Amino acid sequence: MIAHQIVLLLFIGYIVFAIDKKKKYFPVPMVLVLLGIALSFITYFDTLNITKEIIFNVFLPALLFTSAYQFSLNSLKKHKWIIATLTTLGLIVTAGLLGIAIYFVSGPFLQISLIGALLVAAILTPTDPVSVVSILKQSTGNEKIADIVEGESMVNDGTSIVVYSILLTMYKSGESFSILHFLSEFALVSLGGIILGIIFGWLLGRAVYYTHHKQYQVMLSIIVAYGSFHIAEKIGVSGVLATVTAGIMLSWEFEKTDKEDYFHDSLDGFWNIVEPSVLALIFLLIGIDAADYLAFPGWILAFIIFILSLVVRFLVLTGITSVVPAWRKNFKTSDVGLITWSGIKGTMSVALLLGLAAGVDNDNILVSLTFAAILLSLVFQSIGVYPLTKEKEK
Repeated sequence: MIAHQIVLLLFIGYIVFAIDKKKKYFPVPMVLVLLGIALSFITYFDTLNITKEIIFNVFLPALLFTSAYQFSLNSLKKHKWIIATLTTLGLIVTAGLLGIAIYFVSGPFLQISLIGALLVAAILTPTDPVSVVSILKQSTGNEKIADIVEGESMVNDGTSIVVYSILLTMYKSGESFSILHFLSEFALVSLGGIILGIIFGWLLGRAVYYTHHKQYQVMLSIIVAYGSFHIAEKIGVSGVLATVTAGIMLSWEFEKTDKEDYFHDSLDGFWNIVEPSVLALIFLLIGIDAADYLAFPGWILAFIIFILSLVVRFLVLTGITSVVPAWRKNFKTSDVGLITWSGIKGTMSVALLLGLAAGVDNDNILVSLTFAAILLSLVFQSIGVYPLTKEKEK
């Protein structure tokens, strides 16, 4: 029966993506999640659910690899320092400030420990650029913001997992927060994933030169996507950063040959079908699963947390872009506002939240609260991106 249900979800997802091709500025993730919530009331879909393991082991490597190898290397080189800053220092500061803010505002509504509040903040820090990037490029014609939003989302998936994992261990064990332990673990897991990704991507990039068949090249790309992720996770470093780095390395290898277009055509023919299929399933399943958590009395606090996530992100971005003179010149307040609003919560936030739900049985209210904040982000920010881009053009 599950196979029938999955096929039906794929069919629904393809209809939504077909509409997206016909209509400009169509918020695909939001529509899919809301459809998923509606489907949850149909008993036919009762047996379907999504877990952190399904997202991490099956869906995530494909999405990460596709984003990484298709991301423009010129854009990465051009914006590498601000992307690196946003996904390391920026992410840590954002999670810290947001966690402290959640801790203080939650008092009248719910008793949350500081570690619990920081954990919620860590779940809400990764961003999901699905559909947002295309809207930014189509509506503004300015690829700078779109490239930064896409590049940030690729890398901060990995760094947010590291932050989340450290905080979750502290939360479950009752440990107090240690900044030294946190930073050492962060550096070890992050750098380990990047190094493994460089090695893996380079080796597989070399192997591509010895193949002359499209099928073999696609097979090698699957090995890069899933092999780098699972090997990294097995040895205790960041699988997300390994896959992203391997994808970028593979793209770099392709760029050095005159067969770059041939290679990319081979990969695109496969991964451009896989990506919307995976996204359709993920967001529909998220909607189906979300319905079980959203009937709770904490929506006012969830809305406050959603607003706080935007305010803190805006303040951190403003601070970062003000420090470096070149960034201060290139990023106006309207640019910072648009990057802030484009930081929609999505796949990674839900995956981390499902991990929390599975690992901490007695905190359903915390899970519901965070799920609600993610849903508010998906709905309001998806709707608001296009009007904000048009407003910026005036």
